[in-house]
Amino acid sequence: MFNSLGTVLDPKKSKAKYPEGRVIVLDDNINTFQHVANCLLKIIPIISEQRTWDLTIKVDMTGSAEVWRGNLEQAELYHEQLISKGLTIAPIEKT
Repeated sequence: MFNSLGTVLDPKKSKAKYPEGRVIVLDDNINTFQHVANCLLKIIPIISEQRTWDLTIKVDMTGSAEVWRGNLEQAELYHEQLISKGLTIAPIEKT
């Protein structure tokens, strides 16, 4: 007789991906380059100053830029923080 206290995981469920979200900054005529770059640098973790400028230029040139992709809860936090700084942000895109 085999007696185990271990848990058997359903392979389909164990490979399921945690929900992710994308945070996208939109171009507007309100915020300056400096303000957008400063907000990204302060709010998005481990982002370099060069990367913030690259993203800010992309927002200006193309109308939008993805500034964060990852855990949905974290995406929601960054989304709210960027909105609170006055940035124009698209609704979170769930992936």
